[in-house]
Amino acid sequence: MAVTTQAYTQWLAMFCLAVAVAGCAYALVAAVAVRRFGVGSVPIASVFPGITILKPLRGAEPHLYDNLVSFCNQNYPGPVQVLFGVQEPTDPAIAVVKRLVAERPDRDLELVINSNACGPNPKVANLIGMQDRIRHDVVILADSDISVAPDYLSRLVAALNEPGIGLVTCLYRGEPQADVWSRLDSMAIDYHFLPDVLVGVTLGLARPCFGSTIALRRKTLVAMGGFEAFLDRLADDNAMGEAVRATGMQVAIPHFVVVHASPVGSAGELWRHELRWARTVRAVSPLGYAGLGLTQPLPFALLAGWLSGNAAIGGVLITTAIACRLVLQVQVDHTLRVRLNRWWLGPVCDLLSFMIYVAGYFVSVVSWRGIRYKVSADGSLTPFREPKP
Repeated sequence: MAVTTQAYTQWLAMFCLAVAVAGCAYALVAAVAVRRFGVGSVPIASVFPGITILKPLRGAEPHLYDNLVSFCNQNYPGPVQVLFGVQEPTDPAIAVVKRLVAERPDRDLELVINSNACGPNPKVANLIGMQDRIRHDVVILADSDISVAPDYLSRLVAALNEPGIGLVTCLYRGEPQADVWSRLDSMAIDYHFLPDVLVGVTLGLARPCFGSTIALRRKTLVAMGGFEAFLDRLADDNAMGEAVRATGMQVAIPHFVVVHASPVGSAGELWRHELRWARTVRAVSPLGYAGLGLTQPLPFALLAGWLSGNAAIGGVLITTAIACRLVLQVQVDHTLRVRLNRWWLGPVCDLLSFMIYVAGYFVSVVSWRGIRYKVSADGSLTPFREPKP
C-alpha cells in the first residue's frame, strides 16, 4: 500500500509539474498576444449615423456620475440619444441621472422608469423597459460601471461599418480604488481575463461578447427577437453575440479598451464578484473553463514542489512561474498604459484566481446586485429561494 501511495504521489507531482510548465509557456504566449493587440490600428468613422445609447442602472454605485458623463461627452457629430433605465421609482441612480440631464440641456438625455418589465435577469428586464424608446439605427448598450474615451462612438461606428460585422464589443481593463481588494479585482481583469480572451480569440477557441459594450444595428436587434430573447440568461452578453453569429454576421473586437470601475470594498465582495464571473464563464464554455487550469502555473508549481519533496526543483519551478507571469503582467501594463505599483501583488492575485477557479466547479448559486440566483446547466437563471426550515 505504501508503494502504491508513493507512486500515486509521484505521478500527481509529475502532472502538476507538467501543468506548471505549460502555464509558464502560456504566460509568454499571452504576453505576445497582448502586445499584438496593443499595436493594432483603430480606425475612426467617416459617416455618422444616429446612435441610441442604453444605460441600464441599479443603485448609485461609486463613480456612477463620472462613468455616465463619459458617455454623454462624446466627440461625435451625428445625433446621439442616451436612455438611462431604472426599474424602481425610488432607485438612488435617479438623482444622478437628473443631475446629468439638468447640467446638459442641449443633449438628448432621457430617464426611463419602467417597473412593468421583469424576469430572471434584471439587467435585460431593464433593457426591455427602454426598448420602445429607441429612435436611431445604431444601438449601443454598456454596463453602468464602464467609462469611455471621447472618441468611443466614432471608433465603434467605424468597426460596425466593416463588411460582415453585425456586432461590436470591447475588451476592458480594471480601474482600482485605493484599497487592496479593489486592486486585486482590477488585476484579475487585466492579468487573467484580458490575456485569456486575446489568446482564445487568436487561436480561434473563444467567441466572446461583453457587457462592457455591445453595438449593433437596430434591425439586427429586431432580427434576434429583441432583448426579450435573453431575459433568462446569466451571460446575456455572450448570448447576444451568439445570436448575431447565428445570422451569419461576425462579432468584432476593435483594438482599444474601455474602463471598468472596480469599487470592491471587502474580501467577501471580491469573492462574490469573481465567483459570479467564473460561474458565468463555465456556463458559457465548460471546455474553455476547464482549459483555464493550464493558465495557472504558480499554484501547480507550488503543488509540484510539495508533492515531489525536492526543494531545488520546487524552488526553480516556483521562481520560473512567478517570472513568466511577471513578464505577462508588465506587458499588460505597458499595453494598457497603466502605471500602478501592483506587481508585488501578482502572486497573491494568481493564487486567489486559482481558488475561485476551483470553487467555480462547486457553485450553482451566485449573487448579483444583492440578489441570489441559481444557475442551471445551460446558463439560465432562476431566483434562488432559501429552503424552509
